[in-house]
Amino acid sequence: MTRRIMEASHAISEAVKLAEPGVIAAYPITPQTHIVERISEYVADGETRSEYIRVESEFGAISACLGASATGVRSYTATASQGLALMFEVLFVVSGMRLPVCMTLANRAMSAPISIWNDHQDSISVRDIGWMQFYAENAQECYDLTLMQFRISEDHRVLLPSMVCMDGFVLTHLYESMNTYPREEVNDFLPTYKPFHAVLDPEQPLTQGPIGFPSEYMELRKSQVDATENSIDVIEEVFKEFSKRFPVKIKGSRPESYSMVEEYMTDDAEIIFVAMGSICGQIKVIVDRLREKGEKAGLAKIVVYRPFPEEALKKALKKAEKIAVLERALSPGANSPIFDEIRSLFYDEAERPDIRNFIVGIGGRDVRLDHVEKIHDMTKRDKGRKVEWMF
Repeated sequence: MTRRIMEASHAISEAVKLAEPGVIAAYPITPQTHIVERISEYVADGETRSEYIRVESEFGAISACLGASATGVRSYTATASQGLALMFEVLFVVSGMRLPVCMTLANRAMSAPISIWNDHQDSISVRDIGWMQFYAENAQECYDLTLMQFRISEDHRVLLPSMVCMDGFVLTHLYESMNTYPREEVNDFLPTYKPFHAVLDPEQPLTQGPIGFPSEYMELRKSQVDATENSIDVIEEVFKEFSKRFPVKIKGSRPESYSMVEEYMTDDAEIIFVAMGSICGQIKVIVDRLREKGEKAGLAKIVVYRPFPEEALKKALKKAEKIAVLERALSPGANSPIFDEIRSLFYDEAERPDIRNFIVGIGGRDVRLDHVEKIHDMTKRDKGRKVEWMF
């Protein structure tokens, strides 16, 4: 391992270089541009043999990845916000064809009004398309999850596309101390991609993406749902192997062992925060402070949002008296997405914890430590409504 000070976007680029996709299709959009710029330098300097395609739009980028993956080639792209929205149609096609395309999403607020700053409205808006979603807290997790997403997506038991979500600017442009791994060790962990069904071979003719008549369409969609649910075992297996192969060298840079839900002081916690992404760093600071004051607080950090980690969350939250869900996304006219999914976990329980929802950081609004402290106080004292906007 090599310890380096690196921008989180460049950490992603480094991981993609080691994964060496056959095709990388890119279109610049703030705040993910640093990722594909650095990758283009690697390609130009001969540090990777990837074919780098400069497309005319994000629609072109995901379409190029679809075509490449359909011929059995490891494929990668990156985007943000409106760029992801422009990909919307093809995202369904990629997942429906069971193509393991890998993407980095630099989370950014959706327009209008125009915002280049961070929240999770973009990734949450595509949560039900059939892509696996991983959320990183810091640069080390961005790097590690990128290496793991290729392994997970390409596993023949899964064969689903995936996106690693990193908070725009909060992470993309942040420099942190982190570890990178030697190519030979990464190669042992992430072998050359061997496609299962996506190969163009005249000796074995194959139709991909044909019309789905009503007599077959439901069965095909059900197989996609089954694959997503079955991916949980593969994710846990890969997380465990990665954690063993690449142990923690910088304390606090990542969990000792990756899991779908990272538990931080939840064993005896009476109030547990639930969140995902970079905000979990602030929450951990406040949990530590509250513990020093004798308050039993904890954090359940969602690392894998799709597939939804139902059992892992139940385990993390089973002893909580109260739960505070912090979200950087919203659903106008309805409850916020994660809040509703957390509440559904306890629908059949005779005794349910009090669950409150806090909307934070929309459009890049700062989420300060005192905000998190206030959320804990409001939850503890049953103040406010079930859904609160923290301005």
